[in-house]
Amino acid sequence: MNLGALIIFAFVSSITPGPNNIMLWGSGMNFGFPRSIPHLAGINIGFASLILVTNLGLGTIFLRFPVISLALRIIGSAYLLYLAFKVATAGRVVEGETASTPMTFAQAAAFQYVNPKAWIMAATAASAFLPESQPLLVGAIYITAVFSVVNIPCISTWALAGSGIGRLLTNDRRRQMVNAVLGLLLVGTVVLINV
Repeated sequence: MNLGALIIFAFVSSITPGPNNIMLWGSGMNFGFPRSIPHLAGINIGFASLILVTNLGLGTIFLRFPVISLALRIIGSAYLLYLAFKVATAGRVVEGETASTPMTFAQAAAFQYVNPKAWIMAATAASAFLPESQPLLVGAIYITAVFSVVNIPCISTWALAGSGIGRLLTNDRRRQMVNAVLGLLLVGTVVLINV
């Protein structure tokens, strides 16, 4: 297995815009970095579990039964549209306000299983990097570990950037405009996934 190529693939696929990173930007901007940590942890653990099960053979089920893949894409797209609406309509968080909260650890972890970009990343990693010379479990754990380590700083960058922008956006109108743009970017990912 080419560790350098795997690290580069993990980095590029983790740092580039996608549903997780756009939502982390919004979470960092609207709630700050510390309150976004459960969201970050949920993404990392949820995605690690997705990588592991995909590498252990779940990905082949989707190849064998395209209707399952289609159903997942429809469910994932519908959920992304819902999240796009939530992000686009998010306003400024007022101290003591409970109506608007960041995504929880469990929500972020579960989201990975309906996130089309996460499935594409996991399936590509399994097909490109799973070594034939090692036992399946060893290769799956290796790929999962590399992705988990590389993923943390990549997704943290988005939450930190959002948090930095959030501190600069003291005007509620501008903050709502940025949230609307983030929501539109999520809608754009739905369009790109389904074209």
